[in-house]
Amino acid sequence: MISQKMQKLVQSSSVIRAMFEEGHRLAALYGANNVYDFSIGNPTAPPPEEVTQAIIETLSDENPIAVHGYMNNSGYEDVRTAIAEHLNGIHGCQLHYEQIIMTCGAAGGLNVILKTLLNPNDEVIVFAPFFGEYANYINNFDGKMVVVPTDPDTFLPNLSRFEDSITPKTKAVIINTPNNPTGVVYPASLLNEMAQILEKKQSDFSSSIYLISDEPYRELVYDATQVPFILDYFKNAIIGYSYSKSLSLPGERIGYIVVNPCADDCHDILAALNVATRILGFVNAPSLFQKVTAKILDTTIDVGIYQKNRDLIYNHLTSLGFECTKPQGAFYLFPKSPIPDDKQFCEIAKQYHILLVPGCSFGCPGYFRLSYCVSYEQIVRSLPAFEQLAALFF
Repeated sequence: MISQKMQKLVQSSSVIRAMFEEGHRLAALYGANNVYDFSIGNPTAPPPEEVTQAIIETLSDENPIAVHGYMNNSGYEDVRTAIAEHLNGIHGCQLHYEQIIMTCGAAGGLNVILKTLLNPNDEVIVFAPFFGEYANYINNFDGKMVVVPTDPDTFLPNLSRFEDSITPKTKAVIINTPNNPTGVVYPASLLNEMAQILEKKQSDFSSSIYLISDEPYRELVYDATQVPFILDYFKNAIIGYSYSKSLSLPGERIGYIVVNPCADDCHDILAALNVATRILGFVNAPSLFQKVTAKILDTTIDVGIYQKNRDLIYNHLTSLGFECTKPQGAFYLFPKSPIPDDKQFCEIAKQYHILLVPGCSFGCPGYFRLSYCVSYEQIVRSLPAFEQLAALFF
């Protein structure tokens, strides 16, 4: 018999993954060109050519034992040094390689961070809508997730509710900007106010509260939007980063953690992150792709591919009557459902071979998520289906 915790997790398995599998089923029945799967954030922009060249160069020029062997659980020192210097050059910070921990993507990084920080029943604040796996990551370490709403017009955190939600048991706050599922970027003014609230609460409770910034979409922004660097705003800040989206490498599971060198107990946190990486079973981040990413730190995918997709689908849906905040980054739309029951709406959409994810999967019922990291041609083919769907409600 599997554990009680896993029984519950199996029963409530990811809606997004279920939709992904449903897409395969419908494609087998009706043909792939007649199914419009907007359910999963699987990048479709091709990895930059520099990735291929870096792989070839690494395998050709470096000692195979060094490329494929063990290293410090935190990652290769030369790779971490390159990333620290890269971030220092962009953001004017003073990071050293010791403040960088290489991880198995942002998901692995978040689990390593939470393993390091949480005692049972410690509270972690998230803002709805949020990436649904946060609940599972926090539950992995017996923490308690506390959900704070955002403004329904802007999807920015309600700071009054945020302040009221902080207790002596609050250990961490997770932010995700650019955001999945809304595409919203938190402005500097908001981060300043959040930092002031956190500083006051730390003083009130004589505690340390860590602001964890989940940043897999940091480079995916549009219309000259700037993503503030969280270490500039709060001392107890930790970043979880992934190359899954910026280089279209989700299957390679490569990313890193950055710990603010000014953070409370920084030395102990770094030591614990190193141990957590090992005992959670990651052991270390993939060795080849540590070396590869270090060679192409100034490289990203062509973001214009996603901006073109965004403009087409956003303009079409809003012209049909859907209400939606225009995303500033990432590759998702989060429109309001035309009926209160977002699950029912997504079931109706399936009748037109459109696969969407209900907003309740992100802690925000009454909306739905559409992932536009698909081919432009798929979006074009889907437009008549959206017109038929919209005609039922508008």
